[in-house]
Amino acid sequence: MGTETVRTPAADDAAGRRRQQRGWYFYDWACSVYSTSVLTVFLGPYLTSVAESAADTDGFVHPLGIPVRAGSFFAYSVSLSVIVAVLVMPLVGAAADRTGRKKPLLGAAAYLGAAATAGMFLLDGDRYLLGGVLLVVANAAQSVAMMLYNSYLPQIAPPEERDAVSSRGWAFGYAAGALVLVANLVLYLAHDTFGVSESMAVRICLASAGLWWGAFALIPLRRLRDRRSPARETTVTGWRQLAATVRDMRRHPLTLAFLLAYLVYNDGIQTVITQASVYGSEELGLGQSTLIGAILLVQVLAVFGALALGRLARRYGAKRTILGSLAAWTLILVAGYFLPAGEPEWFFVLAAGIGLVLGGSQALSRSLFSHLVPPGKEAEYFSAYELSDRGMSWLGPLLFGLTYQLTGSYRDAIISLVAFFVLGFGLLARVPMRRAVSDAGNPVPERI
Repeated sequence: MGTETVRTPAADDAAGRRRQQRGWYFYDWACSVYSTSVLTVFLGPYLTSVAESAADTDGFVHPLGIPVRAGSFFAYSVSLSVIVAVLVMPLVGAAADRTGRKKPLLGAAAYLGAAATAGMFLLDGDRYLLGGVLLVVANAAQSVAMMLYNSYLPQIAPPEERDAVSSRGWAFGYAAGALVLVANLVLYLAHDTFGVSESMAVRICLASAGLWWGAFALIPLRRLRDRRSPARETTVTGWRQLAATVRDMRRHPLTLAFLLAYLVYNDGIQTVITQASVYGSEELGLGQSTLIGAILLVQVLAVFGALALGRLARRYGAKRTILGSLAAWTLILVAGYFLPAGEPEWFFVLAAGIGLVLGGSQALSRSLFSHLVPPGKEAEYFSAYELSDRGMSWLGPLLFGLTYQLTGSYRDAIISLVAFFVLGFGLLARVPMRRAVSDAGNPVPERI
């Protein structure tokens, strides 16, 4: 005679939470391919070449009648996408919190971005303007979707689980980025074998990222559940909503203090990511294949780094682990300053170091911030967090560019970024995390 397992409401709740967490991981798996294959590797050089083919004899294109140097078109398009995201995110975040309907908004943003990315298959000939429009739409949609995605973390994970859950999400994303990048590189490097041109191979790589994004976004959209919120009257939009969020944050000064620290050290992280290839090619004289191989190594090791730092956070607390990662970032930059030119093996060692701290420092920052968000304002506060992550990372590139302009040395430029990690370390060390969590109205985990 068999026995029947009786499930308690607590067990059902735990099982439902695990199901949501597994679905949540898959959004990182879905969208990280866009960040890796499209933004980091293929789109910049390809869109620049398309713009150059459309340029006049002086090297300028004229979108909407405005003269723009072809080589600057990609950078300007990225900047415009950030401006669009800054305008839209506070509005969407407030609407998500007000209605409790995050999932339809997440789906709309995800599929708008995926469709724009898949549409990049049409970027042939001199269609640079189409490329700019698709980039602005995809990048802004990705920022909005990530803000909504991050805001689910406090709902699907209790305080003691958030470091591990956030770290697994980042690990899923880096694993997908590495997997698809390998397939993309096989097609790109052996395009003649597959009977396609180099241009067609790049367009297939771009479009495949959109298809991947859209296909795997179905999983979180099926598994995540919305938490209904009482209707709240509001008429504020855009910048007014962002201003209202910042005013509300002033009631939680320790949350603001953490956000300031994150803004500083994340600016350094983002600058290292975007400028490492420039440093490798211009200062160290490394070829494109070496640089792409280093990017792939970062992706692979970031999976293990995110999981490893998540384990350390369970033992030592997220704050201490992030502080340790910032010290490691500082050592990596110092080592980078002394790298010998023309010796790619040392550049791969540097890339390995970046990979091991990259995912963990980002994942733990996300989980730590989730403890500092007042209940019911997750999307609204994460819109400010996402702005810090994506919309405010301009001081680092500015310092990098000015240092190079004044000294003529990329080594001086790369070492100047140490300032962001030292200052970010100092600001974060001063934040009393347990009191910050309590002041936000959240339960304080055993280790924070």
